[in-house]
Amino acid sequence: MVGITSFGAYVPIYRLNREILAQVWGGKGKGEKAVANADEDSLTLGVEAARDCLKGFDKSKVDALYFATTTAPYKEKQSASIMAAACDLREEIRTVDVTNSLRSGTVALMMALDAVKAGSARTALVVVADTRLAPPDTLYESIFGDGAAAFLIGNDNVVVEIEGISSITAPFVDFWRLEDDKIIRWWEERLCREEGYVPYMSNAINSVFKTAKVSAKDISKAVISSPDKSMAGDIVKKFKFDPKAQVQDLMYDNIGHTGCAQVPMMLVMALQNAKAGDKILAANYADGADAMVFKVTDKISKMADRRGIKVYLKSKVMLPNYGKYMHFRDLMEWEHDLFMERRMALAEVWRHRNFYFRFYGVKCTKCGHIIVPAPNTCIYCQADEKFFEEIPLADKRGSLVTFSMDIRSRAIDPPNVLAAVNFHGGGRFFSQMTDRDPDNLKVGMEMELTFRRIHDALHIHNYFWKCRPVRGD
Repeated sequence: MVGITSFGAYVPIYRLNREILAQVWGGKGKGEKAVANADEDSLTLGVEAARDCLKGFDKSKVDALYFATTTAPYKEKQSASIMAAACDLREEIRTVDVTNSLRSGTVALMMALDAVKAGSARTALVVVADTRLAPPDTLYESIFGDGAAAFLIGNDNVVVEIEGISSITAPFVDFWRLEDDKIIRWWEERLCREEGYVPYMSNAINSVFKTAKVSAKDISKAVISSPDKSMAGDIVKKFKFDPKAQVQDLMYDNIGHTGCAQVPMMLVMALQNAKAGDKILAANYADGADAMVFKVTDKISKMADRRGIKVYLKSKVMLPNYGKYMHFRDLMEWEHDLFMERRMALAEVWRHRNFYFRFYGVKCTKCGHIIVPAPNTCIYCQADEKFFEEIPLADKRGSLVTFSMDIRSRAIDPPNVLAAVNFHGGGRFFSQMTDRDPDNLKVGMEMELTFRRIHDALHIHNYFWKCRPVRGD
């Protein structure tokens, strides 16, 4: 039976306390929202969720990757291809970007299920991530958060079975962005609720209940998308779900509305708390509605090592002020720094793509040392490069050997921390450090790698790997 064989998620380390927004714009602020780091975007968030999902899985068996987002880094250039390389997947796979709707995540999930069911893919990876922006001094500025989720779809060792799917499409306009818009636009809330959200969500849920032959009382957890904190309440009342026992908290007070990743992320949270036999409803709204009923199998216990939502929630750093948030999200015109002009050597990146995207080093077969990046000759025994063997290092952990901090750096998130990391098993990497608390760094601490956006040059996004203190352990 086709179903979910693994899952993962990612929440950025930074949080913005809504009291800071209240101090700037007035009113009251409660809770916090997740904010992507200055070197993160929807693609890098998705890579983190995918790596969590792929933990312990044979990557060579992945035949397709579906990436869903409304905030793709490129308007014309596939993000899924970059993600596949960063996840060290084979080149002989199908990669697809699914975008332009908050329903993209569940649509991508259904596409992957169909592909595996039809036999065009043995295993498909679905990744959903978003970093939406709302206008300053609005309700949605305080609501929108950033995050990602990922699922493996396959036939073997199914953790979550699919008992029913329904999908309804409508040309209803409520939230939208035009070609050159950086921030979202929206229509009047009452019309959206009464003409769009409630009728289409109700129809989709009724339809999937009929297909799966279940009723509301059979549902252990209901993941119900909601454009704001209140709309889901109408669906909860209509179907008489128990708000405390049956309804999955959408975590507006901890993470915020994460766009098309909202339902997938909360589905991961529901699965992290699920037990065998539980039935979970996931209902998503935008341009119509999708509803799915899942049944958890006894293999759910094998997912205990996933970081998911629960682990990443515990690992956080608070943004100190609104100015830092504005800088992270590039919400103003900033001083033009001639020293920050960047160049991009596309031929060089392509020639060494296994290093830049997949983070491969080399092992000298004569002396056994691991070196990164690959030199022309072994720095230990001077053997020629013909004795080098490529090895993947992106999933390796290491120890912090030494670091320096430049407090006068023009970096968006100063100080600029440069570090040397010794990988367990051999190899040393000199890197910029991200997701760090400068006051709590010490030699010997455990480090890991993360795929980040380094800079833009010639209107091209330059991605590479950085080190960070291990999150969640």
